[in-house]
Amino acid sequence: MRNISYWFVLFLSLTLWQCKHKTAPDTEPVANKETLKAEAPFQKPTEPAETRTSDIPDDWDEVNTSSSGILLDIRYATTNNFTKKQIYDCARCFLRPEAILKISKIQQELKDKYGYGLKVFDCFRPGPYQHRLWDIVPNPDYVTPPEKGSMHSRGLAVDLTIVDEQGTALDMGTDYDFFGKEAHHDYKGFSAEINKNRTLLKTMMEQNGFASIRTEWWHYSYSGKSYPLDDWVWDCR
Repeated sequence: MRNISYWFVLFLSLTLWQCKHKTAPDTEPVANKETLKAEAPFQKPTEPAETRTSDIPDDWDEVNTSSSGILLDIRYATTNNFTKKQIYDCARCFLRPEAILKISKIQQELKDKYGYGLKVFDCFRPGPYQHRLWDIVPNPDYVTPPEKGSMHSRGLAVDLTIVDEQGTALDMGTDYDFFGKEAHHDYKGFSAEINKNRTLLKTMMEQNGFASIRTEWWHYSYSGKSYPLDDWVWDCR
């Protein structure tokens, strides 16, 4: 009985010693998801960079109305166009540098000789906007198919008219984007005053390297340089 008590006490002592010195696990306990979320440092979302002139590609220039005096009435940035829908997100006028120089020269000549100026209806039309226009009017008689592209989508075409000292457009016989024979250059049914106004615009444009098309008195394309179609879209600032 005495021996049994001795061995029992010895066994109990060894058991307690092992529990006290048990080896710790190799890995540390992982904090739960809520703890990690609370301890993670806050990071402010990156703010978009402010649009600057340097963001405009080198092969594009913008018509600056304040310095040039050229008026803008970009119809496709409004619903006041033949589609009755807004095509452009905002109204800005970009052209290739060579075309901008010529347009500025024409503006100055009109001012010096007649006290007149220019008002622009349309300039560069980016590829995505040409697609929008085609989706609304998929008719090649009225809109150039996007895959073919137009001079507008190359930044070489401009739709415009002449205005007097008060900014009132001279009478050209029809409104902009009028699809009828009256918009043709060879239409003979107008007064001498209207014919004179159209001739003045056509003469000024052609003398500065722009070519007209038969069916639209307002449309002119610069022929002094060639450029590919472009999908670049200006920022709305």
